[in-house]
Amino acid sequence: MVRGLRKRVFGLSSLKRFVYLISPNKIEKNFYRKLDKVLSFKNVKYFQLRLKNTKKNYLLKESKKIRKITRKHQVKFILNDNFILIDQIKADGCHMGQLDGSFTKARKKLKNKIFGITCHNSKILVKNALKFKADYIALGSFFKSKLKPNAKRAKISILKWAKKEIKKPIVVIGGINNYNYKKLINSGANYIAISSFIWDNPNLKPEKAIEKFK
Repeated sequence: MVRGLRKRVFGLSSLKRFVYLISPNKIEKNFYRKLDKVLSFKNVKYFQLRLKNTKKNYLLKESKKIRKITRKHQVKFILNDNFILIDQIKADGCHMGQLDGSFTKARKKLKNKIFGITCHNSKILVKNALKFKADYIALGSFFKSKLKPNAKRAKISILKWAKKEIKKPIVVIGGINNYNYKKLINSGANYIAISSFIWDNPNLKPEKAIEKFK
């Protein structure tokens, strides 16, 4: 995982994979077809399956279907929270929030897999995540988010600080759309996490919404 998001891109073949795509809260029957179309645009680097309070068997079932699609498009499959199931699901990594369990146990379980940690707007949490050998850190919410309406707000200043002070990829989260994402990229973000703009967009189908991020 590298930085390098400043180059201009021309055409589909030269798109930069800088999108960190998060799943909707519920998986509907036609979701797999939509996901396949979205990933076909080739600007998504990571796909995170985020299903809260989900039974193990259902999670395993959905993950198996999604993993086939992510592998087809060479997208890294990240599981939210549940690092215990990482081997069964055969995901590429796990993302955890500050209250999602033991980072020590997660890092040990994940071994060589990708480990990401949400750090909100806190330099202390960022430094703590590095102690647990996080492979990337997530900052936000930078804007009002449909997915997490009560999320803590982050300032551009911490993004600029992280770009200067740490040598890990930075994912930005929270209310990101086609109008505000460039400001975050220009301030130091390596990846933009998006969900609602893709899956819950009243004006655009998912495969058209993803095309807004170049």
